[in-house]
Amino acid sequence: MEKNGLPSVQYIAEALNTSPNYLSGLLKSLTGQSTQQHIHDKLIEKAKEKLSTTELSVSEIAYALGFEHSQSFSKLFRNKTNLSPLEFRQSFN
Repeated sequence: MEKNGLPSVQYIAEALNTSPNYLSGLLKSLTGQSTQQHIHDKLIEKAKEKLSTTELSVSEIAYALGFEHSQSFSKLFRNKTNLSPLEFRQSFN
């Protein structure tokens, strides 16, 4: 299931053989979060792992996760963690 770019709600729903509306409604009722929020949380989780265990640059991590622009990745990361990717990485040193 390799694909370029960020995973979309549509992509996740198709992978689960369901409709985007059904998936979104189910996740919202079970967790209180939208499908997009779950996608973002998973991306941040993967980013944290890469930032703490590799020497990859922030740009390399952003592109590996499917972001077209590292600035978009950094903005989402800061929004979710209140730290820049570099600040997060430096917290391990």
